[in-house]
Amino acid sequence: MPAYRYRPGTLRVNRVHFPVTVLGYGARLGIWVQGCPLACRGCIARDTWPSDGGFDLSVSDLAQLWQQAVEMGADGVTVSGGEPLAQPAGLGELLAALSAVRAELTGAGGAAAGRDLDILVYTGYEQAELTAALRQAVEAADVLITGRFQAGAPTRLVWRGSANQEMHLRTPLAARRYAALADHQPDRAPMQVSIDGDNIWFIGVPRVGDMPRLERELRRRGIRVDAVSWRGSNPAGSPCGTS
Repeated sequence: MPAYRYRPGTLRVNRVHFPVTVLGYGARLGIWVQGCPLACRGCIARDTWPSDGGFDLSVSDLAQLWQQAVEMGADGVTVSGGEPLAQPAGLGELLAALSAVRAELTGAGGAAAGRDLDILVYTGYEQAELTAALRQAVEAADVLITGRFQAGAPTRLVWRGSANQEMHLRTPLAARRYAALADHQPDRAPMQVSIDGDNIWFIGVPRVGDMPRLERELRRRGIRVDAVSWRGSNPAGSPCGTS
């Protein structure tokens, strides 16, 4: 497949959604980038793997969506994928733009004056694997969740898919907002359902086996599922996907 070619001021994106309530604190703008070279076994979002999938979206358009989300009450923004650090230059531009919008809106007289707004980024890379360029790309992130998904290491920790994944609280804001939640283990994995035409999107970090069980239950009830992201059989935008 052709490699994705970076164009300054753009990011290759799978989808954008607001509000997202299951990938960080409160209600959030969710941005899923397209393309992942890590290809973790058992990944539930294999539609985000191909680097030539999705669509280009300008950083300025994403920043505008962030501003609109904040004006509608967003508590933060989550960048997932795919693998955000597969596009380090675009990611760095995006996070810098999100941070600038946040500073403007939370400053004196801004639409979100006095509010906390955090930036959370997921990556499959380990902290020790981050080169200087990759660290620079995520410099503006308050929270960084690192580590490849490992299907053989299940966890009940909130916002993580496997026990090896770590949540790094990188700023005072992150510590205030997330320190008490970092070790939280909810009885059920937080999941959100979004319907877009004929497509059903499950947003969140399900536990190992949850999605195949869901598929079996749908079949039992006579609901046909043509393609699902966790088997890698659906292109972006086909009926049943998770993020």
